[in-house]
Amino acid sequence: MALRRSNSLWIAVFTVAATAGAAHAYVGPGAGFAVVTSFFIWIAVFFAVLGTLLMWPFRMVMLWIRRRKISGKAKAKRLVILGLDGVDPGLLKKWMDEGHLSNFKKLSDEGHFSELATTYPSVSPVAWSSFMSGVTPAKHGIYDFLARDKKSYLPVLSSADIGPPTRTFKLGKYRIPLSGPSIRLLRKSQPFWKILGDHGIFSAILRVPITFPPEKFRGVLLSGMCVPDLLGTQGTFIFFTTRKEGSRPTGGEILALEKTGNGEGYTGKIPGPADSMLEGAPQMFIPFTLIPKGNGDAQLNLPDQKLQLKRGVYSEWTPLTFKGSFNVKARGISRVMLTESGDETSLYISPINIDPSNPALPISHPFSYASYLAKMQDVYATLGLAEDTWALNEGVLDDSQFLEQTYLNHRERETMFFDALEKVDKGVVACVFDTTDRIQHMFFRYLDPEHPALVGKDRGKHADAVFDLYKRMDDLLGRTRAKMKKGDELIVMSDHGFNSFRYGVNLNAWLLKNGYLHIKPGADPQADWLRSVDWSKTKAYALGLTGMYLNMAGREINGIVPPEQAGDLKKELIEKLSGLKDDRNGQTAIMEIFDRDKLFFGPYRNDAPDLILGFNRGYRSSWDCSLGRITPYVFDDNVKAWSGDHAIDPRLAPGILVTTLKVKKNNPGIIDIAPTALDLFGVTAPGYMDGASLLRESQPAKGAAS
Repeated sequence: MALRRSNSLWIAVFTVAATAGAAHAYVGPGAGFAVVTSFFIWIAVFFAVLGTLLMWPFRMVMLWIRRRKISGKAKAKRLVILGLDGVDPGLLKKWMDEGHLSNFKKLSDEGHFSELATTYPSVSPVAWSSFMSGVTPAKHGIYDFLARDKKSYLPVLSSADIGPPTRTFKLGKYRIPLSGPSIRLLRKSQPFWKILGDHGIFSAILRVPITFPPEKFRGVLLSGMCVPDLLGTQGTFIFFTTRKEGSRPTGGEILALEKTGNGEGYTGKIPGPADSMLEGAPQMFIPFTLIPKGNGDAQLNLPDQKLQLKRGVYSEWTPLTFKGSFNVKARGISRVMLTESGDETSLYISPINIDPSNPALPISHPFSYASYLAKMQDVYATLGLAEDTWALNEGVLDDSQFLEQTYLNHRERETMFFDALEKVDKGVVACVFDTTDRIQHMFFRYLDPEHPALVGKDRGKHADAVFDLYKRMDDLLGRTRAKMKKGDELIVMSDHGFNSFRYGVNLNAWLLKNGYLHIKPGADPQADWLRSVDWSKTKAYALGLTGMYLNMAGREINGIVPPEQAGDLKKELIEKLSGLKDDRNGQTAIMEIFDRDKLFFGPYRNDAPDLILGFNRGYRSSWDCSLGRITPYVFDDNVKAWSGDHAIDPRLAPGILVTTLKVKKNNPGIIDIAPTALDLFGVTAPGYMDGASLLRESQPAKGAAS
């Protein structure tokens, strides 16, 4: 058995125990899910547990038969995959060569170190989907964080869909759900751990992106990137302040603190999810009072608890319970911090994470695995994008506060990871750490002396934040290797690398200037999500970080480009935009534009943007463009803290591969990890996989871009 005292027994024990013991960023899936899901959760868990117990003897017999068939072919007893999102091969090699990363250096010398080719486009949801499935995007269907709704031109989350209950019963002002909400994973193709599980191999999968909602397989899984917060978004911070409201923030809400009647403190209401069991689905709130103290600290009084807040110090995870109709509760957790007090008072509330001890949504497999982890280590961050990059971008948090938050989350992830390493002695243990991605996004400006965000500013005390990050990951690698045993293999990898993000490119502004996009008369071009566009005259538009679409007749609801003219229009746009130069400095902003019909081959190719944008180093889709705003200018300076990125030409942003394996394949890519994992355990990779085992001589990858 892969787990000491048996995997299946472990799963059954904590499933039953947890059941008995429990009494703007990216666009997210709707906010009314929490109450409805909570309403159904225990019935679903009960039947899941009952089914597991009834089927257990039969499953064990079948797994024993399958395991015997492959046991003699296995090349490893256990595979450990340490995913370090965004670690860059150039920085890693530089600091290894300078003698700073001794554990990476040792593993590189003893095993293998190389670049790891990423996906087209080189963004995390795409790359990690290819990591787990061994296929290019045309076979898993994920091309960005966002996809577009062909009927509205509005963005939707690409990876998951949460819909309302299909059946309800009206009782006066109430809407009683007769079914649970639909929660659907949009990523196609099987992850390698599902295939291994079908052959009796157990896997523990922690926080790998695009695993929400979780799929059933032989193992345990905690979902990662794209798990929503309790509001149904991809992470909305809440900031209460006495300061006069400025511009509308991106990624959060700024709300006023009101004086109490006696003038001794402030009042406010924490916004929560909608009560979808009540007519009109009104939003739920938690009222509070904030009482300043003479020493600059304050007391936060919530309906069921009081918190003593020290200025500039995060609270522990604070439970927040929103009470809906019929006393159904939606439970979340948040870290709270008094950011200033005195003449002005401000209170930061992190995005409200789903409470893992009592989840309002299925965020793990089995459902109770999230609760098991909470009992083992206390509650922890569950939000897919748990590090509040928007709060730093908007100046709500400073550099020090963001770093502290990020490493608090990182330590929680380490605890889970080492618990899995302790308990799983056969099979796969895979964990993805987001810390490396988030800190590089926000602190890459300190590696680039020419970055616009640093012009005229002091480098400050966090100038070495990225260097310190890599040293911390080196220490994590050392502690991981200390847990390795005979018969284990280790893969350390990243999904892409990193580059400076100095300048933004608004492709919709370029399309407007060059006659491919038109604005409705009198409309504000800078309205969000392309709401100002006159679709009756528009031929092309950009959406997301790396995609451009044709306004195709018969496909988009107001499409005008005849399908027979699409090829010529794409060719024309490719010729004009490939090599596009920044007219302010003469630098090349776009290396190449890629035609999806020449790039991808697979059943979901038609879900891809018509054109994939390959930006040069230093450039990326501008902030306004990514929000669907059309500015008067094509190029602008990026002055935000988010100063590093990888949404560029994928050839300029490879990831890393550092491993104990004897790699025989030339030019390894992220699509090769899945077939390699199967090969290690003696399982033949399915014929549809585009990648190939790293343990075998090179063969051209199927379905991949050249």
